[in-house]
Amino acid sequence: MISNGQSPGGLASPVLREVCRDPIVRQRIVEYLGGRRLRDATCAFLGRLDAGNPSLFDRHPPEALERMLDDCGELARSLEDRVSLLIHLDIEYVNFDDPAAAYLDAPRIFRLQEPLVEVIEARLLAFGIRYLHLITGQGHHFVWRIPRESAVARSIAELGICTPPDVATPAEESLFPHLALMMEHFAHLVKQDAAPNCEVPVEITARHVGPGIAGMREMLSIDLSEYGDPLHSRMIRIPYTVYRKPWLSGLIGRMGIGDRVNEFFTLPLHEMDLMQLLGVRHRPEKIIALARRAGVNIPLQERGTARLMHDYLHSPLCAFHRSFYALPQDHPSLWPEGYDKLPLETLTPCAIHVLTDANDWLLKPSGIQLVTRCLLALGWHPRHIAGLVRSKFANPDFGWGDKWSEYDPAMRAEFYVRLFAGEIATGLDSGIDFNCVSQQETQFCWNPCGCSLDPFLTALHKRFKPNPQNS
Repeated sequence: MISNGQSPGGLASPVLREVCRDPIVRQRIVEYLGGRRLRDATCAFLGRLDAGNPSLFDRHPPEALERMLDDCGELARSLEDRVSLLIHLDIEYVNFDDPAAAYLDAPRIFRLQEPLVEVIEARLLAFGIRYLHLITGQGHHFVWRIPRESAVARSIAELGICTPPDVATPAEESLFPHLALMMEHFAHLVKQDAAPNCEVPVEITARHVGPGIAGMREMLSIDLSEYGDPLHSRMIRIPYTVYRKPWLSGLIGRMGIGDRVNEFFTLPLHEMDLMQLLGVRHRPEKIIALARRAGVNIPLQERGTARLMHDYLHSPLCAFHRSFYALPQDHPSLWPEGYDKLPLETLTPCAIHVLTDANDWLLKPSGIQLVTRCLLALGWHPRHIAGLVRSKFANPDFGWGDKWSEYDPAMRAEFYVRLFAGEIATGLDSGIDFNCVSQQETQFCWNPCGCSLDPFLTALHKRFKPNPQNS
């Protein structure tokens, strides 16, 4: 804390601090925490976001809300909840060349997302899911929930896809991992429908892309990354609180654009179109007026979620998931004579670089995607690819430090490999960017030396799209 009692990441604008002090705004925030009164809040904890190091955060009990709002910092609530399973979908604009673009030209980056948002809303409507729609600094959040003790929650927990049949796993521990499988399916549906109509690439998670029509490496991310970590380790942004990410990360200071970007709040989209909301999200009187008529209670959606589950169970992705989990990974005791003996000379130089400089190239989704594609082409089972990635995450020689203090290296490895292999197995990823030119454009080529990814792409197509005449 700094000397005046404010949080170091708190609001600079004394006018906007009025929003944090407003009793109606505070009541709305309590709604989002799961109760009519703060003492009834059902979230597991509150966290103050730190864009400088998003992997680290301090947990605070819900009762600390008043004090934290007095500081006017950037706040989030736990994804974990005592009585409900929260279901959260995050989409955002990502620019690898100009990270300030989202804040300097917000109307443009939100227009780029319109076709994607329309598809998400149409898909949710088709399932009969009513959601809370929030606008953040770089995109949209869609949130709904189901009771943990509901029939649909029990059905999801008992799917048994990512739970070995001979292991008795408590439903509480099985619920979130199986929800992750369903959300992968939903992301497949959305990407399939939206990608052809978007001006920039649409990917599941923030993967590196090549320069587009604007000359920048920009894309839209269907961000499922929270489903690759333990439930207790993730938070989601709270509406009617300040969005401080570009300031906390140092971006505003580095770019010298403090006079061009207003401080603003995360808000629900209600009774106005998106461009109107962008025009008022930094105006305290408009934010407070919105709080008086726009609640943020997270909707209960049992029937719609059950329909999503049934759709997933009849999907090609579900069939892939069953095959993925049909084969166990090697036990860590076998790694020295197994995964650690991977003959690197069978891989391309770019994949070798990712595996030998794993911290932090293997932490990037594009790094895991590259390794997954190459090893699938060599005939590896995707579960063993996940085991290999896990073995790298668990190897202290890479200097992970406290990276895994909050997270699970096995869960992280499994999530990303499963995601990328599933896109290939279902045909969502045709490998159009799996070539040396694309690797260079995405800056995932470190030593152009006459090598080629073409044989790996050919092998992928042969494995997952065999010629019927030769079958």
